[in-house]
Amino acid sequence: MGILNVTPDSFSDGGSYVDVPKAVDRALEMVEEGVDLVDIGGESTRPNAADVDVAEELRRVVPVVEALVAQSSIPLSIDTRKVRVAREAVQAGAVIINDVEANRQDPSMWEWVAESGAGYVAMHMQGSPGTMQKNPQYDDVVEDVIEFFGNQLDLIFLSGVKKEQVMLDVGIGFGKTLDHNIKLLRSLRLLQSLGHPLLLGVSRKSMFQTLLGVESPGKRTPAGLACACWAMQQGVGMIRTHDVTETVQALKMWDALQS
Repeated sequence: MGILNVTPDSFSDGGSYVDVPKAVDRALEMVEEGVDLVDIGGESTRPNAADVDVAEELRRVVPVVEALVAQSSIPLSIDTRKVRVAREAVQAGAVIINDVEANRQDPSMWEWVAESGAGYVAMHMQGSPGTMQKNPQYDDVVEDVIEFFGNQLDLIFLSGVKKEQVMLDVGIGFGKTLDHNIKLLRSLRLLQSLGHPLLLGVSRKSMFQTLLGVESPGKRTPAGLACACWAMQQGVGMIRTHDVTETVQALKMWDALQS
């Protein structure tokens, strides 16, 4: 899954793809690099990010979805917490909703997912983007995340969503300390006991600055590749990344070594 942020304030590439032609060019470039899916986001969810209203988020993402559908057959996902944005993006041609709040904001999201038949990624986040990194605490982060997903999945299925529509994301860096992140990464195989494919997003995360002292997000790619290969070894189904060329090469090499 290649990341396409059409935002002015994302932590790594904010402002790079706010114009539709530039966003489309980057998406098509990722297709050439071997991406399987492009994830389009119109609201930054970095720590301390401000909320974006629905109209502005729609203005950012829908034209990009429409333009890409007209030019490529690559599957598209929409990274949003808002049901109206999800609805209009899917109507424009997106096929997956990547929900970083797992529907804790809009109670009608799951009904729309069920109605549309779109894929749905439910991510764990403690708090909101504006508060999530302010002293996050857990009794046991792995058990707490498993319990959260167990509860959410019950509600998801009661809303009519089918099991095969759902993928889970443990939310590395979303309301978690470095220690929490490492524990979750070490427990990826255990987390598959929930019975759904896992999506993992660690690309350029600030945890690498904390652990390795790498300040520039663009220089954190090697650490992300190490995590991606580890994740695939643990059975993770999809890697979300800014660095498509490097990730595709690393995972192809990893796959060759497994053969």
